[in-house]
Amino acid sequence: MSTQKAAEIAARFDRLPPSRTVWIMVILISLGGVFEFYDLFFTGYVAPGMVESGLFKPESLGFFAALQPLAVAGFGTFVFATFAGLWIGTVAFGFVADRFGRRVVFTWSLIWYMVCTIIMAFQTSGFALDIWRLVAGIGIGVELVTIDTYISELIPSGERGRAYAVNQFITFSVVPVVAFLAYALKGTQPLGLEYWRVVILIGSVGAVIVWILRRKIPESPRWLARHGRIEEAERIVADIERRVAAEKGVVLPAPQPVSPEQAGTGSYKEIFGPRYRTRTIILSIFNMAQVIGFYGFAAWVPTLLIHRGIHVTASLGYAFVIAIANPFGPLLGVWFADKLERKTQICGGLITMAVVIAVFSQASAPWLLIVLGVLFTLAANIMSYAYHGYQAELFPTRVRARAIGFVYSWSRISAAFAGLAIGILLHGYGVPGVAAFIGVSMLVGIGMILLGPSTRGLSLETISH
Repeated sequence: MSTQKAAEIAARFDRLPPSRTVWIMVILISLGGVFEFYDLFFTGYVAPGMVESGLFKPESLGFFAALQPLAVAGFGTFVFATFAGLWIGTVAFGFVADRFGRRVVFTWSLIWYMVCTIIMAFQTSGFALDIWRLVAGIGIGVELVTIDTYISELIPSGERGRAYAVNQFITFSVVPVVAFLAYALKGTQPLGLEYWRVVILIGSVGAVIVWILRRKIPESPRWLARHGRIEEAERIVADIERRVAAEKGVVLPAPQPVSPEQAGTGSYKEIFGPRYRTRTIILSIFNMAQVIGFYGFAAWVPTLLIHRGIHVTASLGYAFVIAIANPFGPLLGVWFADKLERKTQICGGLITMAVVIAVFSQASAPWLLIVLGVLFTLAANIMSYAYHGYQAELFPTRVRARAIGFVYSWSRISAAFAGLAIGILLHGYGVPGVAAFIGVSMLVGIGMILLGPSTRGLSLETISH
């Protein structure tokens, strides 16, 4: 009964016309992601300040100092802790949104990371900083999985691509803010604190806003129906339908029949069963590959610029200019996100990233480095919104958060070790070594995506068959 009712609710969602009512939900959920992205992307911009504070000297790192062969990547331990926490959050706790609901997990994972990040900002040793970064990363990992799941279930099938593009346009808009704050506050001590501590605190305190906004975001009716809470699901859908009909001034068309999702266990075991095993494997490998380019560049861009001959202070200024491009990739995607197959967008982004980083590794003129950095960022963020939507589409409601968490977790652990690897490559082979590492990874990502199914314009229930 709950499976059939979930299919009826899906059909009612998919026949909704584009409306302000639906897009307000996308915007509110995306605002929750703003602070996660702020937290993720401040890594590269606070790096110089943390290093200058002596936090990554062996005596400050505690047992992390045992990684003596990686001493050149001292800041890499912070990057490692970030993505190790994200990995734990996605793989160990990705299931909580399937069990307890999208809305409650969206809220409490935000509070988790906010509190832990505030504590982290006041640490005075590299060891304590890394530990609290890891703990905060768990909350961020859970939040990102929940947001992807949430959006896919609240948006009509014909608008899912644009919904993810808008979601990431909003979330990536905070990246230039982080870069500007780091650049503007460098060398100052607001409130007697080192500038990088203030940069961290600004994002954490701002997350309180989402706690207030969450009241206007409903629980996913698909999730409610799957868990037998039919009356709640009906009430939410009826309210959305009423508001959309009043806003558009039309009588909504009759829903088109949607086949119910097939029965399943709703456990981790299911994503390795015959029906979803291939999707799980290719997305896991893809996530390991794509993140090497995405965060390998974003988290290290000021340092990469320094290695291309740019002064440390100027590198933050140039990194800020490059960071401005972050929201414009998804913004461009709004025009074609639902016109092109998701796989085409992902592969196009990966190819562009591989070519651009190769040229970047040989360039030295500041203007050319900036142009290449902007092009890489645009391509990476088009690829990003497309794959976030794609992996959420490939699994059924009963295991969507679990599956996203599992496949996404491989990007987290890959990024953790890639942060250390890039430090080693940068020391031993310079930017060309980093570029080769990223280029090969992009080719692996392309190969995996080509093996996946097409999804454009299909209902979630149809794709999950």
